[in-house]
Amino acid sequence: MAHAAYSPATRLLALLDLLQSRPRLSAEQLAEALQVNTRSARRYITMLQDMGIPVEARRGRYGGYALRPGYKLPPLMLTDDEALAITLGLLAAPRLGLAEMQAATTGALAKLERVLPLQTRERMQAIRDAVALDAPPAREAPTRFEHVALCSAAARQGRRLQMTYRSGDGAQTERLLDCYGVVYHDERWYAIGFCHLRQHLRVFRLDRAMEITLRDERFSRPPGFDCLAYAITAFAAIPDTWLVQALLDLPFAEACRKTPPDFATLEETPDGAFLRAYDATLDHAARFLIGLGCPFQVVGPPELLDTLACLASDITAMVARSAACVAR
Repeated sequence: MAHAAYSPATRLLALLDLLQSRPRLSAEQLAEALQVNTRSARRYITMLQDMGIPVEARRGRYGGYALRPGYKLPPLMLTDDEALAITLGLLAAPRLGLAEMQAATTGALAKLERVLPLQTRERMQAIRDAVALDAPPAREAPTRFEHVALCSAAARQGRRLQMTYRSGDGAQTERLLDCYGVVYHDERWYAIGFCHLRQHLRVFRLDRAMEITLRDERFSRPPGFDCLAYAITAFAAIPDTWLVQALLDLPFAEACRKTPPDFATLEETPDGAFLRAYDATLDHAARFLIGLGCPFQVVGPPELLDTLACLASDITAMVARSAACVAR
């Protein structure tokens, strides 16, 4: 198989097949079979061990890697609903903006079809042929699946990461990161954790990570830390052209329901919900406030009042033209 057709997921499956079919394999033999270097082969062995598969390593002239004696993977037993759920998940996976995901999902679907009973297989094939997903296409610069896997493993094991990172302006830095978790939000993948370069919690776009490696140093994740909530709050606080502030005449719970948390932050006050949001244009901010469908008071900036007045004038003119057409 050509090297380009491999992905981390298919390599893991290939590695597992190799270990089940051979009594013992060296790192060099595994690397040659998987078409990677020995360091990567050992990393895939670690991934299998992290998944609970008992791969044992022995040193010496006749050493190598092998499955624990007597261990066999159980046969794949899925209900119809479980098989169909996996099928839908695999069909949606290429839309998650991960590099090489198409080849991995195609291979996984083919293997699933081979082991399923005929009736279930026919239902699965019907879904593949008939279901169309109206989901955003993958971005031009997708995230490497391997980086998502490494960050996830680091968060689970409490192991520090070394990352070569390219910022939005093109500057390249070396970072040590205590990764607390991975988030998929607004069609992008992010790693959240403590950055030792900046000595602060940071959110990193994984499509900008050029290289990521696991280190031996350990860290402790803060108990109860919510990566998604932190990331969304951080996105809302990113400065933009305008800082919009308004007091909404709306119960706080309803204001929270109507306001995307990555667009604005809300504070409960005796007079209503106080909204703060950074926005690139005042026109968007004005239309958002009007779309809430409640009375509000603009606190700032004063230019927002002019934008609202222009919108009001445009709406009045549209109503007048519509009224004239209806009267004819």
